[in-house]
Formats: sequence, structure tokens, C-alpha cells
Amino acid sequence: MSKRERISIGLMGLGVIGSGVARALLERVDAIAQQVGCPLILKRALDCDISKKESAELPDQMFTSDPNQLLHDPEIDIVIEVIGGDTHALAYIKEALSTGKHVVTANKEVIAKHGPELRSLAAENRVDIRHEASVGGGIPIINPLKQDLLANKISAIHAIINGTTNYIVTRMAAENIDFITVLKQAQELGYAEANPANDVEGVDAVYKLAILATLAFRTEIHPEDIYREGISRLTSQDFRHAKELGYAIKLLAIAKEENHSVQVRVHPAFVPEGLLLAKVDGVFNAIEIEGDLTGKVVFYGRGAGPLPTSSAIVADVIQLAQSINLGLPPKPQPQPSQIKKITSISHIVTRYYMRLTTTDSPGVLAQIAKILGDHSISIASVIQKEADAQAQTAEIVIMTHPAQESAMQKALRETEALPVVKEIGNLIRVED
Repeated sequence: MSKRERISIGLMGLGVIGSGVARALLERVDAIAQQVGCPLILKRALDCDISKKESAELPDQMFTSDPNQLLHDPEIDIVIEVIGGDTHALAYIKEALSTGKHVVTANKEVIAKHGPELRSLAAENRVDIRHEASVGGGIPIINPLKQDLLANKISAIHAIINGTTNYIVTRMAAENIDFITVLKQAQELGYAEANPANDVEGVDAVYKLAILATLAFRTEIHPEDIYREGISRLTSQDFRHAKELGYAIKLLAIAKEENHSVQVRVHPAFVPEGLLLAKVDGVFNAIEIEGDLTGKVVFYGRGAGPLPTSSAIVADVIQLAQSINLGLPPKPQPQPSQIKKITSISHIVTRYYMRLTTTDSPGVLAQIAKILGDHSISIASVIQKEADAQAQTAEIVIMTHPAQESAMQKALRETEALPVVKEIGNLIRVED
């Protein structure tokens, strides 16, 4: 069994996460060497912005702006990619794997779009690609899906996997304030980007769900397979009504397998207040996995930030380095066992919350109830909320029994066309 004198690392990207990883590796040299069995050396760090060298406090000889100096250095064993995006990062990861280097990445977009391809490329070159930090920051979820839960047939995932949106909906619920106000405050606090679209429109959660569902169901789930709806239409009224009805509103990432078909969706949902996911607040994340042997297990913690993400990245690096030092081959990469049908959102069956503004006149509810009945949608409860005497309008909240999505959407269009309906304020699915 061969032992190494040292194992060298190349780091690509010196932003907030990359700088955090560099500090963790440099400050924990002795502790990591004890865990690995030999020194783990950060040999080269790449960034196109030379000013990042000073902010990361790296010595001159360690910094480079030329990716070839890192990718084609025969002494570098492990490449850490924290550049982000899927253009340059994808090319660099492929090049690293092709030249026989192990890769650790936090890049959810690359793994969501190209995960199976990259795992195959790693296997061909007898190296490994690890991406624990791509979902849930420091929450361990990728390795449990690859290893600890392998004995299970997983039937469902319900997850809160975007800290920005969870912070926003938590504030809206607690303080009765509107979406735009909370978003601006989240941006000022650094919880939301200057361009927050990827977070608030659910794109970030889609990437993460694609990764989780691919591993859980052993099939290829692509981001474009996932139905997506963001939180920008939520209002303070929706949160008030949800609380009165016994629910919290969360941006949920949901994946379910039934009869060899998979449904995957990201959208706001009513979650009963008694469920654990309803109590996940602020920037925290939670991922609930349901297996046939384990039942429901929940992974909870901070889902983003330099420290939790650095924790996941460095842990992946240490595990790789331990195998390298012992001369062990990479573990087999999980590959899709079969292609499974993706269930269209139009075929799901769930309950619904509907908020409408109507004329304040007799017979309105009867007209709406008739349309719902014509589409086999049963009403569970109706509440008439605030009436505006001056505008002669009223707000109506309807909760339905389970109904098919396609029927609900048809009924919604017909209801919106009624002369007595001024506006469909919102339609939110209920996840009991």
C-alpha cells in the first residue's frame, strides 16, 4: 500500500467561497495532515482578477491567472472549482478530469446540467468528482444519497433549499410586509444578490432539486424537466390567510416517484404549521427524504455562506486525499439505472388555495362554485375577507379538496373571465 509524501491542490476561483476554502486549507494544515496521513498543500490558486490575491492573503508564487498552470501541473492531484456558472467552469472541470485529476466543486449549475456526463468522464479516467457543497451548503446530503441511503427505495423529497427565498417568506409571514420591501432589505444584508432572479424565481432551487432527484431516483433529471414558479407573486394577504388557516408558506422543491414516473416541481406551497418544514425559518435549509426502510429523515442547517460551504468542500477534499494517500481507487460513481418518465405538472393531484377579488354582489360565489364543480373540483372552505365599500369589491379565499392541476388551471381561466371577478390574486398549491 503506497503512501504519499504530500498531496497537492489547485483552487479555481477566489471569490467569497474560494477565499474561505483557501483560508481553511492554510489555517488547518497540521490538523488536515493528521486526518489524511500526509501534508495537504495548496499549490496554486487561480483567478482572473489579480486583486483577489491580496484579499485572499496568498503568496505571489501561489497565485495565477492562467488556468493551464493549474490544469496541466502534473503535481496537482485535486482541483477545487468554485468559479460558478457553466461556461468556463464546465470546460475546466472536464479538462481536469481528462488529465487525471480529482475534482471537488460547489457548482450546482454544472452538476445539475452535466452531472451524469461528468461522472462518466471521471470513471473513464479513474478519478473522482465530488460536489457535496452543490446542495445545502454545509448540510451533508449528497454523500448520504450516494452511500448511507443506498439500501432504500426513495419515494419522495420535500426540501427548502434556497436561503434567500426562505428568509424573504419568513419575514413576510412574521412582519406583514410586502415582497419588494423584504427583498430590498435582504439585498442590503447580503442575503440576496443585486440581481436576485435566480433565487426569487426558483432557478437556484431547480438546479439543486435536479441534483437530488437524479441521485435519489437513479435517473437523469434535467433542470428543464422541473416545473418552476417563484415567490414574487406572494403578498402579505396570502401569509395572513395562510396563518388563519393553520399553514406556513414556503418555496418547496418537491420530487416524488410513483409507478416508475417522477414528478419534480419547485413552487410556493401551503405547509401545515405542525410539520417540521413549516418551522424552518430565515436562511436555514431543510431536506426531507422519505425511504422505504428509514421512513422520513430530515437534514437541516445553514444552506449557504462561506463557512458552511467551505466545510463541505474541505471535507470532500480530505476524503479524496485519504484515498489517494492509501492508493485506493475511486468509489464507483452512481449512474442512472433507467430512464424514468417525467410526470407533467398538469397531471399532479393536490389541494389548492385561491384568492380572488370580486364584485361585492349576490350570486358571485355561486358562479365560481359552478365553474369549479364543472371541473370536478370540490370546495373545502370559503372565507369572504375584506370588503371595499367604495370600490364595491370583496376578497374571497377558497380552499379546495384534492383536484388535478389541469382541471384547476382550466377552472382558473374560466373564473378569471367572469364579469364579477376583478382579479385572481393568487393560486397556491397545498402540500399536506
